[in-house]
Amino acid sequence: MSDALAMGSRFVLQVRSLCKTFVKGGRRIEVLRDLELSLQPGEMASVMGPSGTGKSTLLHLLGALERPTSGELLVDEQDLAKMDDRDLSAFRNLNVGFVFQFHHLLPEFTALENCTMPAIIAGEHSESARSRAEEILREVGLADRLDHRPGELSGGEQQRVAIARALVRQPGLVLADEPTGNLDRVNGLAVHDLLLNAVRQQGAILVLVTHDKELADQHPTRLLLEDGTLKERTS
Repeated sequence: MSDALAMGSRFVLQVRSLCKTFVKGGRRIEVLRDLELSLQPGEMASVMGPSGTGKSTLLHLLGALERPTSGELLVDEQDLAKMDDRDLSAFRNLNVGFVFQFHHLLPEFTALENCTMPAIIAGEHSESARSRAEEILREVGLADRLDHRPGELSGGEQQRVAIARALVRQPGLVLADEPTGNLDRVNGLAVHDLLLNAVRQQGAILVLVTHDKELADQHPTRLLLEDGTLKERTS
């Protein structure tokens, strides 16, 4: 991989004629077709659209969890779709942070251990990984919760840990799939604001899927996924 694909890299993400088709019961189902998108470092985009239109599939493609059926997914002109599995996994581990609707924290580990784990798995030295995890947990307001396990945290606090975990490796791309969907309104707004501020500080690209128009409207780039195509949302 080039130097552009390393931890902490900032890159331009481009989608060209991207399509994704599934085969079910002998039928071909075209979920996404001819998607075009270009995102610069620091750009924050929201994606809205009816349920079942492929929003999560789009995030999986952008995050290299799935491969497109056709088209290009370019990181500084390198096509992820043409990478072998090993390089694709390395890109994902180094450069992509995921935040899901459910926090997916490991219940037997503390907040600090959950946040440190991605760096440890990637082979980082435990001291530096722990130091950076502690720093970002403090930044998201959990300085007094480092040694608490998920069951000892509120829903909003658990999602803050999940955000910290997604950002601990300083990814160039952060993908959030309904990250406030399991929270009440007050906590949801607070977590969303925290996510925006944290990503803004790191200068990463953020793509957030949501059904909440109020949250979506806070993103400078507002997209609509409908009938398998992606376009700018104007209302």
